[in-house]
Amino acid sequence: MTDQVLTVTLTKYIETRIFGDRPHIRGRRIPVSFIAYAARNENMSPDELAQEFALSVSEVLAALLYYKEHVEEIDAQEDAERAAYEENRSLHGTS
Repeated sequence: MTDQVLTVTLTKYIETRIFGDRPHIRGRRIPVSFIAYAARNENMSPDELAQEFALSVSEVLAALLYYKEHVEEIDAQEDAERAAYEENRSLHGTS
């Protein structure tokens, strides 16, 4: 018996053409990180996330799986976004 690796493509639900390289829900401006962080920080279920972000449960599950498979890359992108925001805010104020 050979070990087989199941590969799932998430391109039906996830793309990176908006926001530079930040993955987001296809055709929407909702980053995968927003969904993953809400699931983790707010302890939201896929059904709750779908309702919160006006997505299908399939889109939410795809985002959560994509995040799990790319956690280091996505977290690094989000850290860079936060740093750029903080730098911009310190240069230009909070208005």
